Amino acid sequence: MPGPLNRIEPKDETPVPITISPEKVCFVIVKAREFDAKDAVTEPDPGSNPSDDMDAAVLEDHKDDPVVEELTSFINSLSVDEQIDLVALTWLGRDGDYEAPDWPEVREEAAGEHNERTATYLLGMPLLGDFLEEGLAMLGYSCEEFEIDRL
Repeated sequence: MPGPLNRIEPKDETPVPITISPEKVCFVIVKAREFDAKDAVTEPDPGSNPSDDMDAAVLEDHKDDPVVEELTSFINSLSVDEQIDLVALTWLGRDGDYEAPDWPEVREEAAGEHNERTATYLLGMPLLGDFLEEGLAMLGYSCEEFEIDRL
């Protein structure tokens, strides 16, 4: 994965360490946004050559979508602690009830809910990338440099 992330120091507090590397979270954010940009399938079996229809099918949410397969495989390959952090970061960024100091509580709750369906759970969540980015920002991290290297 590309170089280091920009680290934003919160005004009042030192960032809380997380088990998953911010680079891995940023990778999930980028891929989740690719997935979120997909449109509903309009032609399930077009029968034409992709070059003839200008590869429009790549923008549709097919069940064998390579972005979904890549993201599912990546999340499933994470350690249990990394998966827990990913869910906790999502909850931290999604729910306006939490602040950075609540990280241990949010993580403990995510650990109690952990199961073998983490990828399915996260990919079923609209705005996953936004929630993860907000959660990271609350803990003092930014994906800015990572996203520049990916584009």
